[in-house]
Amino acid sequence: DSGMIGVYKIEIEVVSGSGKFERTGIGNSREAKESTNTAFNYFKANKKNISGTISLQNNDYLMHVQDLQGIGMTPQLALASFIALCSGALKKPIQSQMVVLGSMSIGGTVNKVEELASTLQVCFNAGAKKVLLPMASASDIGTVPPDLFAKFQISFYQSPEDAVFKALGVE
Repeated sequence: DSGMIGVYKIEIEVVSGSGKFERTGIGNSREAKESTNTAFNYFKANKKNISGTISLQNNDYLMHVQDLQGIGMTPQLALASFIALCSGALKKPIQSQMVVLGSMSIGGTVNKVEELASTLQVCFNAGAKKVLLPMASASDIGTVPPDLFAKFQISFYQSPEDAVFKALGVE
């Protein structure tokens, strides 16, 4: 909301239930709510592409988003929320010290990262060691100082499903 680049932590809990999706921590940000709804709708429509074991009818999905730097909520939560939903459903955590960059549309189109160099600097300052980066952002790598780029283990992804498998460490 402030126009600054921030770091957000998404926690997910999957409990017995009837397929409800609830989220906390995003305040009254309409864009953040829409973004997490996009993630849940994409999750419902595409869960079989991740695993046949994911159950929607028997579970409720409780998500909490935390603005780690207190700069305001972001509308760019869809992809990271989708990964969190899959992580919770599979009971498999994402890799340690990983940051997920990029966003997605309801149809699963992955968008490139704006201000890649500044974004990676914020990630480094927050302690990230691994970065999930959309393939669409590969052309912007030249804008990143080589000494900053070298500090990360970068994994490129083509689709939201590809991002899930890489975030969970399943190649």
